[in-house]
Amino acid sequence: MLEPVNINGAEHYVWGDGCEGWHLVKTENLSVIQERVPPGKSERKHYHEKSRQFFYVLEGIATLEVSDQSFTLREREGIEISPSVPHRLLNNSTKDLEFLVISAPRSHGDRIDV
Repeated sequence: MLEPVNINGAEHYVWGDGCEGWHLVKTENLSVIQERVPPGKSERKHYHEKSRQFFYVLEGIATLEVSDQSFTLREREGIEISPSVPHRLLNNSTKDLEFLVISAPRSHGDRIDV
């Protein structure tokens, strides 16, 4: 049965130092997660062997390190990351960062830290 979804009813998890995420879609072939990263926080550099990901900023400013490049993503901007490409998301701003990360197939269990 189809039903609208939002973070109030979605599966919630905490990661890193005060970061959190909500599974909006969680299947083997597709994952859509809304995440919040507080100012000054980041994830570890990593890659996925199979998963292709798309990061899309809802609120705030994201810094995304991809291989040896750095990208600044503002609200309503996104970037696609191919499998096997090392990347890391950071919030270097003074406000919370909220974004969507869409993965196909899902990225959980397919992460290798660099």
